[in-house]
Amino acid sequence: MSRSSRWTGLSRAERVAERRDLLIDAAFTLFGEGGESAVTVRSVCRHSDLHTRYFYESFTDTDELLGAAYDVVVTKLVLTLGRAMLGLPSDRARLAAGIRAALDFSSRDPRRGKILFTEARTNPVLAERRSATQEQLRESVLDTDQAVPASDRTADLVGAALYAGAIAELAQQWVSGSLGTDLDAVVDATVRVLMPADPAKVPDSPPW
Repeated sequence: MSRSSRWTGLSRAERVAERRDLLIDAAFTLFGEGGESAVTVRSVCRHSDLHTRYFYESFTDTDELLGAAYDVVVTKLVLTLGRAMLGLPSDRARLAAGIRAALDFSSRDPRRGKILFTEARTNPVLAERRSATQEQLRESVLDTDQAVPASDRTADLVGAALYAGAIAELAQQWVSGSLGTDLDAVVDATVRVLMPADPAKVPDSPPW
């Protein structure tokens, strides 16, 4: 398809939106494969087969583009967690389902884990969004908790905060390979630590 016919039949707004999506997809791929240094105006435009002038109709610089790519992945993660936990009858079941969904989401496509967790600590643009991500995770947990009758609001708030922090740290370790490859074992161990069946049996240190 030639560049001239690529946007035939689309309104200007549709063309801009489609080009924006192409640039975000390119940034996600390049960042996931080569890190921040791989994402330049020229590289994302080349990867998207777009003229560089189209970059600036949606983004002021690559920092803004990286932020947009991060936001897209976070939105998918939050939706994945919400679906995994929705309708489950207990806090323990929701915790296990949420952890499993987050770790699977991050490792199924390593680029996701890299942009969400690994690089979010060192890249200023992504680090700024890290706290916002944890807030979204907390809200996702609270939404599912509120669907359960007789839910304790204070306990829900505390649990959601702990859950959000644990997910971020755990996912980073999981993606890096520090926790091994047995997803079931990691999920079970995490649930035992965060929500022990018998509080008197809380381990002195996490099993990993």
